[in-house]
Amino acid sequence: MLHSTQEFLSGNATPEASRALPVLDLSLMDGTAVEQQSFIQQLRVAARDVGFFYLTGHGQTQQKQQQILALTKQFFALPLTDKQQVQMIHSPHFRGYTGLGGELTRGQPDIREQFDVMREEEVPAQTDISPAWQGLIGPNQWPTALPQMKTELLNWQQSLSDTTVKLMRALMLALQQPADALDDTIKAGPYQHMKLIRYPGVDAKASNSKQGVGAHKDPGYLTLVVQDDQSGLEVETEQGWVSVAPLPGAFVVNIGELLELASNGYLKATLHRVVSPNSGVERYSCAFFMAAQLDATVPLLQLPSHLADEAKGPASDPTNPLFYQVGQNVLKGRLRSHRDVAAAHYAVLAKAV
Repeated sequence: MLHSTQEFLSGNATPEASRALPVLDLSLMDGTAVEQQSFIQQLRVAARDVGFFYLTGHGQTQQKQQQILALTKQFFALPLTDKQQVQMIHSPHFRGYTGLGGELTRGQPDIREQFDVMREEEVPAQTDISPAWQGLIGPNQWPTALPQMKTELLNWQQSLSDTTVKLMRALMLALQQPADALDDTIKAGPYQHMKLIRYPGVDAKASNSKQGVGAHKDPGYLTLVVQDDQSGLEVETEQGWVSVAPLPGAFVVNIGELLELASNGYLKATLHRVVSPNSGVERYSCAFFMAAQLDATVPLLQLPSHLADEAKGPASDPTNPLFYQVGQNVLKGRLRSHRDVAAAHYAVLAKAV
């Protein structure tokens, strides 16, 4: 059932609707001009008022999503020695396995296991890697126990990247910009970052934390999330925290801070978190983050006055270094989140963040 963004925000919806995010069908962008305009209008409202929505019609089959979740479960079911073979601390590029509590959000450990993948690349040829963010460029780590993992995940990551590019171009049209308004920032390919995630069950009586992931905003352009059948993802709204219940076949999409800044506060980056499942239950998901390439300069979009007047977020300063220090800011985020990797490979920089 599709519920309008206005219903969701007003609190006047049915009990079922009040628990749901807007549902948008991306396949309308391949339809008639009327269907395209309908999607663009829905997208404009959802991305401004909520910053989170379900996306259907994206071309990625539910069967393929289930295959990725099954592969995720296979990886986390491996013996600890196999997972430690690809532990992130071995990678200056922040790729690989992180155990429970190994990543921090706002300084607090997240109760999750994860496996991080980015674009498969060669290390830059120069001996002295400068600027420091070029240390993010390099190969992924792959477990020898699952030889099929590399091909499956890299293909999946690229398909998700293509979906986000299509969606971002639709967002530009929603802002009455040329569809390719941000294409220069991804001309060599968007920055790609994917996480396979396992959230173990937590006994609330025995633990003082159920922080699967602490409250945060994503830093890039767009995020796509595939969930299993367990709830846990929550979004902060004007009505409080709302559970993002799994919707079979749909991606959960959210706007990142860089897109909020580029749109001068029109598009909304929203606080969200994951609450650990109860003891005896596990939750699995796959999250894909798309952003500007690391060496990009992001423009401050000039919105028509009638849209600028509707902006709800913070106005952007065109001199904000987030617009032109993309790589440096990505690196800072990784250094803060993975203190062990930072200490092992970026000892000097780690002391400054």
